[in-house]
Amino acid sequence: MTSEQLEQLLERKRQQEQAAANEKREAYEGIKSDILSKIETEARAAVAFVRNFHKLIVGETSAFYGIMKDYGALKKDGQRGYSIANDKFKVEVKSNKIKKFDERADIAAERLIEFLTAWIKSSDKGSDDPMYQLAMTLLERNKHGDLDYKSVSKLYDLEAQFNDPEYSDIMRLFKESNVVEGSVVNFYFFEKTDLGVWRKLEPSFNKQ
Repeated sequence: MTSEQLEQLLERKRQQEQAAANEKREAYEGIKSDILSKIETEARAAVAFVRNFHKLIVGETSAFYGIMKDYGALKKDGQRGYSIANDKFKVEVKSNKIKKFDERADIAAERLIEFLTAWIKSSDKGSDDPMYQLAMTLLERNKHGDLDYKSVSKLYDLEAQFNDPEYSDIMRLFKESNVVEGSVVNFYFFEKTDLGVWRKLEPSFNKQ
């Protein structure tokens, strides 16, 4: 076999391998496209169903709330949390206040960062000091750029440890900036088992 024939043979082999690779990639992309299409269709249908389901729940429970109020089924005036149940199924409606901060919290956060920056200069461990790291972590904001109410509340517990008038004044400003913005209503569903125990029905298959 001449060198030219050998080169032609190798080139033919490379073309065959490339064709096989292209065929394999096309098959992979085709399968992926089919799977994504099926999941997307079902996911969008599920989202639409849940939105309509939520709309139905809000409408029905809101209407029944008025009936409960007129009937005297509420324990106290202004009661927002309640449950509706029969022998097999129960719906719990829970209303929780949303706590956030006003613009004074931004000033408090800036002052706290300045305080912590100055404080670590006198610490033997510097920025590795656990107190500094904890305080800075609690100041982290969520994806919306807001301070987390529970995290900031934990900063109050560090007041005695820092034992500094500036830190105490910053915590006072945080507390003053705390405002109740509104409330969020959540719905929970339960079924009664054969043993007579209420078991929560979870619409989501994702475990938190």
